[in-house]
Amino acid sequence: MTAPKNFVDLPALAGHLRGELESKRFILLYAYNGTGKTRLSMAFKDIGKQGETRDTLYFNAFTEDLFTWDNDLEGDSARVLKINSASRFFAGLAEMEMDNRIRPLLSRYADFDFRIDTSDCKISFSRQVTIGNGEDVRTESVENIKISRGEENIFIWCFFLAIVQLVIDGAEAYDWVKYIYIDDPISSLDEHNAIAVGNHLAQFLKRQDHAIKAIISTHHTLFFNVLWNELREIGKKKFAPHFLSLTRKTGEYHLSYTGDTPFFHHLALLQEIWRAKESGEIYTHHFNALRSLLEKSSIFHGYKKFSVCIRSQEDDPDETLYGRLINILSHGNYSYYDPVEMLPENKEHFEKVLLDFLDFYPFNRELTPEANEQETTP
Repeated sequence: MTAPKNFVDLPALAGHLRGELESKRFILLYAYNGTGKTRLSMAFKDIGKQGETRDTLYFNAFTEDLFTWDNDLEGDSARVLKINSASRFFAGLAEMEMDNRIRPLLSRYADFDFRIDTSDCKISFSRQVTIGNGEDVRTESVENIKISRGEENIFIWCFFLAIVQLVIDGAEAYDWVKYIYIDDPISSLDEHNAIAVGNHLAQFLKRQDHAIKAIISTHHTLFFNVLWNELREIGKKKFAPHFLSLTRKTGEYHLSYTGDTPFFHHLALLQEIWRAKESGEIYTHHFNALRSLLEKSSIFHGYKKFSVCIRSQEDDPDETLYGRLINILSHGNYSYYDPVEMLPENKEHFEKVLLDFLDFYPFNRELTPEANEQETTP
């Protein structure tokens, strides 16, 4: 990673990203939950919002709010998903045969079917079920079902992908779209879906027959790496992968270019922990981050226990002592959203474990922000 660029607030960061997209096709952001990824996507969208004019089609937590359930509390039978038709998100709903566009996308991820009623702005779902046993087995369609929350997320994502396809194809209803901003498309992705969704999305965006620019932000490491490997094929001059972080005490945002190799989560953790150590702003939740760094590094090196990364020499008694200490201090109720400054004695323990770890498993010093700043200062 290179030295981070600092921004006083999200609008300043959003403006920088728009400037970067003047020469790039894609920006890929990795950030922890709670950093402000969703708010950043809205700040980016707001810059391009002038009266009735828009330029950004976005997918984030607000997109899911455009769909709401009517569970038919009286009849308890005709459950439908209602659409907020006032949003420009649904501009091509009536004319574009969205059912036929969504269905082939959805079939890759789910086994239920649906029907969109454009006149009443609602979606009904159905599923084929097997009934009977032995020789008396038949398949029937169960109508007006309520799908699970995970299935609903997948459906909304495929709905969005169908719209992206219309944008790329140059549909008149979406000719206002200049940028696509996607924030964590499917929350809590398992590994299979992280790979499938990342690959599927990249195939859409990498098409050469359009001028749409895109930003994708995520907290999901595997999803980030899948997209990194897919999008880098267009060439690094058109693709910018970044690590986004936040200093909560100052409210500053930091954007670091992740370089020419795949992004590893433990390297991001190392940067955050090192920045805390150098600034002296060490909070109780940093013990959780330190433990995560040790665990990910020990797995990377093929060890079963994170305590092996603590020792600085063979038979070091600190391996056991500090292993127990980290076990205790990393299991407290230390919230990342309500930081509490670490006690001086625990700060000493924290710094010793970190420095011993870096001595025993040396990382490239250019990873630390201060090392980069020193090298780039004339």
